[in-house]
Amino acid sequence: MKPKGALFSGIYIAIVLTLMYIPILLVILYSFNQSRISSLWGGFSLTWYIELFRDRVMFSALRNSIILGLAASLSAGIIGSLAAAGFSRARLPGGKAVEQLAVLPLMIPEIVMGMVSLAFFSLLALPFGMLTLVIAHTVMCVPYVYILVKARLEGLDKSYVEAAKDLGAGEFRAFYDITLPMIMPALVSGMMISFAMSFDDVIISVFVTGADTNTLPIRIYSQMRFGVTPKTNALCTLLFLVTVLLALAAAAVYRFRGNSDNGGSNNNTNSKIKGAEQ
Repeated sequence: MKPKGALFSGIYIAIVLTLMYIPILLVILYSFNQSRISSLWGGFSLTWYIELFRDRVMFSALRNSIILGLAASLSAGIIGSLAAAGFSRARLPGGKAVEQLAVLPLMIPEIVMGMVSLAFFSLLALPFGMLTLVIAHTVMCVPYVYILVKARLEGLDKSYVEAAKDLGAGEFRAFYDITLPMIMPALVSGMMISFAMSFDDVIISVFVTGADTNTLPIRIYSQMRFGVTPKTNALCTLLFLVTVLLALAAAAVYRFRGNSDNGGSNNNTNSKIKGAEQ
């Protein structure tokens, strides 16, 4: 008989998972609804998937969102990791205050960030479009990378870098060969979060986008005035399917690499034992 604590934990997890995935399952279900009204089931149909693949504007917005997310996450990864590495080494007066400024965009409401970005770009006379979107999203995403990489750096043994310098490595070579591989998991995690935040953003994008630059969240948000069709449900279903496939592929790669590492270490151990016996 299971203890009461395990039983309640199982019930709690089941409730949480149900609340999380029922909306997603409903979106997937109604993407096959023949009726235009989501609350009214009109029969199974692939009509909205056909309509989706005919909508060039929707796929153009999706392409812009992917390009924007990749550019913002890459820029945030470079800036955030270098900032974390610099702050972890430097002992500047008022360093804590400077670090708080580095993560301040996380605490500022997005509508304020959007208005500030709008005023700043207008002051610089920058044309609103993909460039302003990338800059604004990079500012929004840098703290995610910075926090994760900074936490990773604080847990690392600094003797590895010192040993590399003792062997003649310069600052860049020590960072590239020693520090970067050790912070790579945190850097990749921060960039993935940055991509998700950039891909999903509406508020900041509304303030800094151009007339001919449309992202997917803005496109869907603009449809709210006329009613969202099941075509949007079809797009969400495809995006969810792609996300699941990527997650499964990442898990498979991680498991394969783990088995390879274990096999390689076992072979090395066996070869050392045989060498010692001889």
